[in-house]
This record gives sequence, structure tokens and C-alpha cells, in this order.
Amino acid sequence: MNPFLPRFAHGPISLLPFLAVLVLVTGCGPSVNRYLLVEQSLLAGDPQRAASIVEQTEKEYGAKGRLLYAMDRGMVLQLAGRYQQSSAALEQAEEEVERLYTRTIRSETAAFLTNDNMLPYEGDAYEHVMINVVNALNYAAQGQLQEALVEARRIDHRLNVLSDRVKDAARYRNDGFARYLSGILYEATGDLNNAFIAYRNAHEAYGSTRGWSKMSVPPSLRSDLLRTAEALSLTTEFAEYRQAFPDVEWQSRSSQEQLAQVVMFSYNGRAPRKEDLFLDLPISLDAAQLVLLNRGVFQSPYPRDRVADSVLYGLNGEVVRVALPRLVPQKTRVVSESMTLTDSLGHSVTVRSEPVQNVTALAEKSLSERLPAITVKALARAATKFVMAEGVTRGAQHAAGKDGAPWVGLLVGLLTHGLAVASEEADKRSWQTLPDEIHMARASVPPGQYQVSIRPSGHGATEGKDGQTVTLTAGQTIFILQRVMQ
Repeated sequence: MNPFLPRFAHGPISLLPFLAVLVLVTGCGPSVNRYLLVEQSLLAGDPQRAASIVEQTEKEYGAKGRLLYAMDRGMVLQLAGRYQQSSAALEQAEEEVERLYTRTIRSETAAFLTNDNMLPYEGDAYEHVMINVVNALNYAAQGQLQEALVEARRIDHRLNVLSDRVKDAARYRNDGFARYLSGILYEATGDLNNAFIAYRNAHEAYGSTRGWSKMSVPPSLRSDLLRTAEALSLTTEFAEYRQAFPDVEWQSRSSQEQLAQVVMFSYNGRAPRKEDLFLDLPISLDAAQLVLLNRGVFQSPYPRDRVADSVLYGLNGEVVRVALPRLVPQKTRVVSESMTLTDSLGHSVTVRSEPVQNVTALAEKSLSERLPAITVKALARAATKFVMAEGVTRGAQHAAGKDGAPWVGLLVGLLTHGLAVASEEADKRSWQTLPDEIHMARASVPPGQYQVSIRPSGHGATEGKDGQTVTLTAGQTIFILQRVMQ
């Protein structure tokens, strides 16, 4: 017997611990059906039903998906206009993030012998930031700007801690949109000093992440920097920005104070989803031929049948399967939105939105940063499961004796190697109720009553929002949120 294989001295009974661990994978993966139902509800313009679907499927998330459930619930409740309940869910999500800094050895062991779906979902760093962003927008939409500023301060703290922990400037350690939203909130409450600092940090963040975020500095942010720098009498900074943005039009703070502001955020498209990328690694020439016949040279010409693969590779016993997550973008078709404000006399003001956040790019960056570690762990896990399967098979053959060894080896090998293949699954969990992109439009208008109309533009874009009436006073800033699934 190979000295590197574990010894099983008590015959078939030794199968039980190994099989017990592998059987745990049954039903441990996240259900995708709920997201299809949520998307269908949002496409039908029924966010209340979408919220009900998430709440009714809480058991599907399980104890290991508590963070994901709280984030999904917080997002769909916001879309349903149930802002207070949304904030409560997002507060639970933030508490769960803090709790998940510790993890039990038992969970780690089970995950190593099966797949990472056995671990509690901790979320990515950008998702943690988005918890505070979405919650800040909850309060802003209700006109509770002081409460929104609490979230802005949490954003600042979270990003500062992240920047201290992540030294590599090429990694995700700052967030232009989160900083920009903080600046808008500070200015809306008259805190120009903190607004200017947030705007400046946002400008730096957009610039430093431009290569991978696929986001340019929003033109409105340049105007904001000029306006607040002048209002604060920051002569040097104002001159620098004036030179850097010679063509930017902007409005002084004194003239803006006589007007009202309408800020619209549009969640467009769907966040990317993840799927399994299976790598079947043969350890013999016969196994290599089997893999080529089963999958083709590069990929299978037909959908993967995991049960058939498990049986086939279990019988062969010399194929190691590794599962890695692969991101599938679901890009929005909306290029921009037109927001029109029409007063009681029929006079109207129209502004066009600009992209301020690319959630898909954040997800791509996060996965690319984690993929090397995920790959190393997946290879080690697959190798360990293979060694354990070999050990169990040889132990069973030894216990069966010379006459029964071939048949026992075949059957036990089918079971153990097949389960090793079947249990290999990538962690495909993510905050899928987020959009693909976030757009923003800002309009400054005289005080009065206005009808608000929002129209998306882009290939096939048809959704729109009409009929909302707002009453504005001088110096007031109101926030409007909308969801476009296209």
C-alpha cells in the first residue's frame, strides 16, 4: 500500500466518515431560482413581490447565507419603497460582516473536504461598502439627511481601514462612487468642508481605479470641486482645478443656494452572476483520453451532466475535478437617462444622467484578486479528496480479501471517486440583486412644484418613470431612486 495514503483497518465501516462528509454537499449550493423570480417580478414592475420572494426563501439561504439574505432583502425592500425595513435589514448585514471575522474550524474542515459553499458567505469588500451606500440612499430618499450622513461616515471609515489593510494600489481599496455620494450628502446639509474633502477623495479614487473600473471622472464631480473650493476660499486648490478643468461649466455656491436640487440615482441592469468552470485533470494517459472524449479539446459541445461525469470518472478513478468560479456579465442596455422637471406653468428643465458606478467591474476586480488563492485551495482540496478516495478504496479491497477485491474496488471506487467529483463545486454566491451600473442625474431648479419624468435611452430601452410630483424649497436637495432592469 502506498505509504502516503491513509490506512483503513476496519473494512467497509471505514467508509462512513468519508461518505458522511461528502453527502453534506447535497443541497448546499445556493438556489438560482429565487433570483429568476425576483428578476421577473422587477421586470413586471412589482418590487413588492420581489421582496416577498426573498423573504419567503429565507430558509434556502440557510445559516451560511445570512449575510447574503440580509443584503438581498435590504436591496429589494428599498426598491419596494419600504425604506425603514430595508435599513433594518442592511444593519443586520453590517452586523453579520463584523461577526464573520471569526470562523469555526469545523466549517473550514467541512469546506475543505467538499466545497466553499459549506462556509458562511462573508461577501466581498466592495459589497461591504455597498451595504452602507444602499443604506445611505435609503435615508436620503426619505429626506433623513443626518441619518444618511451616519452612513457616509461609515463609508469613510470602512474605506480608510481597507486602504490601510490593502497596500497594493492596484487592488480594490477605494471607491469613487461611495466617496462621491458622501460629498453630495455633506453638501446637501451645508457641510462644505467635508463635502470638498469627499469630492477630492472621489476624484482621486476615480482616477486611480480608471484602468480596471472602466469609469471616468463624472463631469459633475469636476463642477462640484470648483464650486466648493471657491465657496471655502481655497484659492490654491481652486486655481489647480480651474487649470485642470478649463472647459467645465459650474455654478457658484451662492447662486445655487437660491435654487433647489433634485438628485436621481438609477440602478440599471443586473449584477453579474457566477457559474462553475470545471477543470478535469487526468493523472494517467487513459484518463486523459477519457477526459478528451467526454469534454472535447477545450470544452464540451453539450451542457455538462454532472451525474454522468461523476459515474464516468468514478469508474475510471484517475480524474481529479477542480471547480473555479467564472463571472458572467449581464450588461445593461441603458446608455443614459433623461430627467425632465416640469413646473405648473409648463416650463421644463431636462438633464442627462452620467454613469457613476460600474458594479460589474467591481465584481470582476474582486474575483480576479481572489482567484489565485481560490485556485490553490481548490487544487489542494481536489487532491486531498482524491487521496482519501484512493485510501478508502484500497482499504475496502484489503478487507474484502483476494477474491472479492476487484469487485469491491470497482464499486467502492465508483462511490468514493464519483462523490469526490460530484462534491466539487465553486462558490457562486454574490449579491445578485445589485444592478450592473448606477447612473446619476442632478438638476438645479427654482423653488416650486414639479412633475418629474425619467426616460432611459439605449438599444431596446423602454422603461420610464412618470407622474411623481415634488415640491421644492430654496436650498433643498431631494433624492429619487429608480430601478431599470434592461
